[in-house]
Amino acid sequence: MKTIINLLFLSMVSFALGQNNIQGVVTDTNMGDSLPYVNLYFPQLEKGTTTDENGKFSFHNLPSGTYTLVYSFIGYETKSFNLVIPTTEALVLELASSAIEMEAVIISTPFHKLQSDNVMKIERKSIKELKASGAVTLGEGISNIAGVEGVSTGIGITKPVIRGLSSNRVLVYTQGVRLENQQFGDEHGLGLSDAGVESVEVIKGPASLLYGSDALGGVLYINPERFASSNSVNADLGGTYYSNTEGYSTSAGYKASGDDFKMLFRGSVSEHADYKTSDYRVTNTRFKEQDFKAGLGYQTTNFKTDFRYNVNQSKLGIPGEIGEQSTNKTPLLPYQELSNHIFSSRSTLFFNNSKLEFNLGYIYNSRKEFEDEHDHDHGGHDHDDHDEDDEHGELHPALQMKLKTANYDIKYHLPVMGKFETIVGVQGMNQANTNYGEEILIPDAITNDFGVLAMSHIHFETFDIQLGARYDNRWIEIDDNLSKSFNSFNGAFGVKTDLAKNITARLNLATGFRAPNLAELTSDGVHHGTNRYEIGNIELNNEQNFQADLALEYKNEHIEFFVNGFYNHINDYIFLSPDGSDINDQPVYNYIQDDAALYGGEVGLHFHPHPLDWLHYESSFETVTGKQSSGSYLPLIPANSLSNTIRMEFDTKGTIETYAFIKLKTVFKQGKISAFETSTNGYNLLSAGFGGNVQVFNNDLAITISGTNLTNKTYVNHLSRLKPDGIYNMGRNFSVGLTYSL
Repeated sequence: MKTIINLLFLSMVSFALGQNNIQGVVTDTNMGDSLPYVNLYFPQLEKGTTTDENGKFSFHNLPSGTYTLVYSFIGYETKSFNLVIPTTEALVLELASSAIEMEAVIISTPFHKLQSDNVMKIERKSIKELKASGAVTLGEGISNIAGVEGVSTGIGITKPVIRGLSSNRVLVYTQGVRLENQQFGDEHGLGLSDAGVESVEVIKGPASLLYGSDALGGVLYINPERFASSNSVNADLGGTYYSNTEGYSTSAGYKASGDDFKMLFRGSVSEHADYKTSDYRVTNTRFKEQDFKAGLGYQTTNFKTDFRYNVNQSKLGIPGEIGEQSTNKTPLLPYQELSNHIFSSRSTLFFNNSKLEFNLGYIYNSRKEFEDEHDHDHGGHDHDDHDEDDEHGELHPALQMKLKTANYDIKYHLPVMGKFETIVGVQGMNQANTNYGEEILIPDAITNDFGVLAMSHIHFETFDIQLGARYDNRWIEIDDNLSKSFNSFNGAFGVKTDLAKNITARLNLATGFRAPNLAELTSDGVHHGTNRYEIGNIELNNEQNFQADLALEYKNEHIEFFVNGFYNHINDYIFLSPDGSDINDQPVYNYIQDDAALYGGEVGLHFHPHPLDWLHYESSFETVTGKQSSGSYLPLIPANSLSNTIRMEFDTKGTIETYAFIKLKTVFKQGKISAFETSTNGYNLLSAGFGGNVQVFNNDLAITISGTNLTNKTYVNHLSRLKPDGIYNMGRNFSVGLTYSL
């Protein structure tokens, strides 16, 4: 008892000693002038401020320790450094002018560095950039990120593909917690809205060390919008119209912050009719989506926490053959009704030079699928929570599953020891899948995960090293009479160094694993969403992979050039393969395993000539090849593509942050196909857009206008699930968006 009292006393002393203030000034490196309105931010503390008219700034009530301070300003190079707190000296910071865009802090990696400081190469795009490109949904927008594509079913359902890997091999994080919503199926989308999202980060390659099973292929890390700055109130109202679907999306948000408490609310609604090609509308690609987000934050010197809630409800048509030609926005049979509830809590407790992070999440997912033949025909398990009432003759779902997932992520950041930053942690998940419909796609089951990890970032004068190890165990109880257990040990090693003054190299070696999901283990029936009879295999093994990733980057004030290459070997790769037979007039597909390898990469150029700093030319090429050990090609591998973009950024009289762009994306023929695929022809897509902010009644009005597939090209993407029916992807589309900030 005495020991406990002593520990509590020492904790209170450390808290009392933790209240520190700092102040300083930011100046121009070349001119020596002070810089007003520079943004300064501590990512670990989630505290920020801006310099005043004289370039001065101050922070109050900071905990003791070593924290990264990032400072940035438009037209200047973003800088960061580790600041030891407390400090008694005023800070004098400098920024050098640069045509390179401001860098952002990467949240998906454990040490929250700028990309230039990271050992791992992370792709990041703001939601503002994705929407400016004319993307209709978040899933479609993510497909515009280098190395990322999407398996699509129309425009309402898009599943991310990272370097040829998708389904459960790509893990999605939102609000700081792992998203679970029956993502194993090709025809299951993200179940997330872009409203209330700040940015998307992509880890390409095995991230099992950080996130455990299902991160074998990579991670999509979706960052929610930040709270308002201290002692401020913000509100906005916006909407976008899409000509092709005669659809719209609207969003309204309010957020306010005091010294300690913060809150935000955002609601959005989207509706779209069937999308149009140059020849016809694709029947039943229509969908509706409603989304609401709320957040509450509290922060003191040595403790911060935020609680967020997101509910997303959507009704999505499942297209088949071309039929009704209309602009009705109510889905026809068959369709899905999806409901996602995401509760998350992220908290940090600061000690002297160390901190404890604990993130908790609860996700409730309800999936219903309605089909013609089940009209007024109810069956299934004897549960009492159906939404429809037999007495009123209402339609009942053929398939109804509820997935309830609780997860936790606890990390302790040890005190910085010289060159070492170290994290140890535990992560886990409890998940229950329950069926309520008459069709059983996957059985009732309980899944439990547990993992323990350790990771270090080591700073040397000329290079940085990141390394770590992790152990995971997953056990599954199926229908109370069958259990399976999977475990794996994984590690990662990475190094970043400057080969020359302007050349940076990153080499990362990592292993990852994925336990087979319930569909792969237990399927035995018709999957109507894919029109096939699927048979699982309870004897499937872990997928285990090793990936080598090399990234080279050259950068000066006029040009940026990068080359990323990877080789990914996967033992016991799981995939569906037809056996040539039929059951109930449906082709039979079996889940089988074979070793596989994927390889390829990305090459990119960004040219911004001085003194024409407003002009940017960007070009990138992406390629990936996937093969089984037998020499056969893997299915659903995206075609090679080349993108060329000319972009202009400038301020004019009456407008700020004005931009315009024109983009040509060339997708090459995909002839490296699996035995049950057909080749896909290449095509070119032209898009363009412009936008900016204008002052209306002393507030900002953001305007975006864009057009995609401007030539109204008829084409089929190799990853479209409508390809076997010969159905084209979306034709020409214009979008007009307005957002007014109060």
